[in-house]
Amino acid sequence: MDKSDRFFGHWIQSSFRTAPTVSELRLHAQLLSQTQLCNIDTIATTIFFCKSPIQSPRQSRRLRDLRRSAMAFSKIKVSNPVVEMDGDEMTRVFWKSIKDKLIFPFVDLDIKYFDLGLPYRDATDDKVTVEAAEATLKYNVAIKCATITPDEARVKEFNLKSMWKSPNGTIRNILNGTVFREPIICKNIPRLVPGWNKPICIGRHAFGDQYRATDAVIKGPGKLKLVFEGKDEEIELEVFNFTGAGGVALSMYNTDESIRAFAEASMATAYEKKWPLYLSTKNTILKKYDGRFKDIFQEVYEAQWKSKFEAAGIWYEHRLIDDMVAYALKSDGGYVWACKNYDGDVQSDFLAQGFGSLGLMTSVLVCPDGKTIEAEAAHGTVTRHYRVHQKGGETSTNSIASIFAWTRGLAHRAKLDDNARLLEFTQKLEAACIGAVESGKMTKDLALLVHGSSNITRSHYLNTEEFIDAVADELRARLAAN
Repeated sequence: MDKSDRFFGHWIQSSFRTAPTVSELRLHAQLLSQTQLCNIDTIATTIFFCKSPIQSPRQSRRLRDLRRSAMAFSKIKVSNPVVEMDGDEMTRVFWKSIKDKLIFPFVDLDIKYFDLGLPYRDATDDKVTVEAAEATLKYNVAIKCATITPDEARVKEFNLKSMWKSPNGTIRNILNGTVFREPIICKNIPRLVPGWNKPICIGRHAFGDQYRATDAVIKGPGKLKLVFEGKDEEIELEVFNFTGAGGVALSMYNTDESIRAFAEASMATAYEKKWPLYLSTKNTILKKYDGRFKDIFQEVYEAQWKSKFEAAGIWYEHRLIDDMVAYALKSDGGYVWACKNYDGDVQSDFLAQGFGSLGLMTSVLVCPDGKTIEAEAAHGTVTRHYRVHQKGGETSTNSIASIFAWTRGLAHRAKLDDNARLLEFTQKLEAACIGAVESGKMTKDLALLVHGSSNITRSHYLNTEEFIDAVADELRARLAAN
């Protein structure tokens, strides 16, 4: 009997009795590598699939199925790179676990890595953020971890050279895209707005307005003017005449090109989902500024999308922002809501909480070229949990939105590359996250929603790593059932 026969004989015997030990797995891996029956990636994946202990005959049968699937499984080859942007604090901690347990065991991926952690942004004078955005334009797909936007306290904490701008703002201004956020719905997670039976996808115009504004503190009396010196015309407007102790002033802008790209991305997303589209502005007050958004959206709709929308049984409509917020609360969902930059910043958090949690929200920046995206989590770096982690305490931090950043980024890579296996993998990973939660395996934030703060016990939730392990188990089962 040669080595491969001995290996398979021993493997079949052990599969009917108990899970192989670490030493057995090492021996089997050595034997397999010597027989040239499979490559080292397959061996590594086999070990990954077979490390769970057996506790019952039913689990034993399931493990045998997992092993058989693992023997046939080979890593999914991705032909083109993706940009990875690392982040800060607690999200940086579990970001690594997501990669190590849910991505790299299954996907052969070329990563263009950029460390956007605050210390390295400071060390590079924030050049790394610009480089990451430029790489995104080159490779078309970026997957971003949550990052710190420093304030005065953070400048002191990290001894920063400067109060660096929001990395998200820098990236969005370079990519000039629209951020689409959509809830991740789990059947057992209650909603603060119970009538929202269908998702609401909110599109935030991620360019200009307050996020590229110039502001100033005015000290003392004087005239504030807005001046434009153009090639063909000059405009000078008197804004306000300060007569007292002073005040504050703000100047902001947007461009026709960016607004048009916003309109096109919003309509393309609505048409793909077969959902109606609403644009909200305050054009009754900002007649020229917000009026320009309304006019360009209508032009794009009439010229390119009206016939397609009507054929699909959907529609486009402009609404005032206050009217739209009221409508959103009483609707049952199932539409795309296009918002200006600031409105989208505020209303996306409102939607996330209404659907249950910021930890259950996808966020994808879609660029005007239609092929470049940046996927990220919609929440921050979870500083409070990180302080506990730093002291060696147990945390229960929800990683679902960060896992979905990886799935949405890789799904777009799959569509660009026509990679059916990769696309199927991303769908199964998303289903594994939802399946874990719906089976009762969840982090504390979700358990509080389910059980209430007065009834929750430690048995109701998993810690940070336990939850990722539970998703990994669910993923392996779904891959094995393929």
